[in-house]
Amino acid sequence: MYKILEKKTLNTNTKQMIIEAPHVAKKALPGQFIILRVDEEGERIPLTIASYDREQGTIMIIFQEVGATTKQLGQLNVGDCLHDFVGPLGRASELEGLKKVAVVGGGLGCAIAYPQAKALHEMGTEVDLIAGFRNKDIIILEDEMRAASTRLHLVTDDGSNGHKALVTEVLKELIEAGNQYDAVIAIGPMIMMKFVCETTRPYGIKTIVSMNSTMVDGTGMCGGCRLTVGGETKFACVDGPDFDGHLVDFDESMRRSAMYRKQEHDALEHKCNMHKMEVQ
Repeated sequence: MYKILEKKTLNTNTKQMIIEAPHVAKKALPGQFIILRVDEEGERIPLTIASYDREQGTIMIIFQEVGATTKQLGQLNVGDCLHDFVGPLGRASELEGLKKVAVVGGGLGCAIAYPQAKALHEMGTEVDLIAGFRNKDIIILEDEMRAASTRLHLVTDDGSNGHKALVTEVLKELIEAGNQYDAVIAIGPMIMMKFVCETTRPYGIKTIVSMNSTMVDGTGMCGGCRLTVGGETKFACVDGPDFDGHLVDFDESMRRSAMYRKQEHDALEHKCNMHKMEVQ
């Protein structure tokens, strides 16, 4: 069993947890993920490792309560235990040798962009961290991102934090201002990553995206996370989750990610109905 040591609410439906998992923490690296089950009957869901502490033997996860399992996870408290917590899985991000990087995070993707930026910053890399949210009320990890970057560019779609812009607009302005990036790392909604790649493509800037798509077993056997990269079939769980964004077929990936919406909605409705029966 994997005990919840800390729990924190970051915004209305986003939670942060510190999990006791010494074997995972011992080998975890930026870019990798875990797969957990809340209980013996639960589904397996992947979550990116937001941070780790080898000495304390802990892993930080950040998740948004959008489906049946994440809502169930959000109801747990300090002292409760998870049934399964498997990892680290996936290939670690290849960050060596990068001298100047723009890290772009969108919404909950900032929870994944943060460890990437932190690792680069600790290596002495110059990091422009561009973080975008719909509005100021859902901003997360602002202090942590500021500490993990050379410059933090925090923007919102509606301008409610005083800086109205899309992350792609900020990125283009930085590039056209003369910033010569060794790479751009983009993490967030697929549509955002697609347009980040289209922004960097004319400049020939290497662009890495994190394809944290639907995963089940984390070994490449189920095929749930397959995608097309450079005309070849890849699996996000074993070949990624990091890929060359200029080679990813985002349109295909977005179609695949929408395949399970009905099932997730049905599962969530089932959970809600069961809860109503319990409280009557």
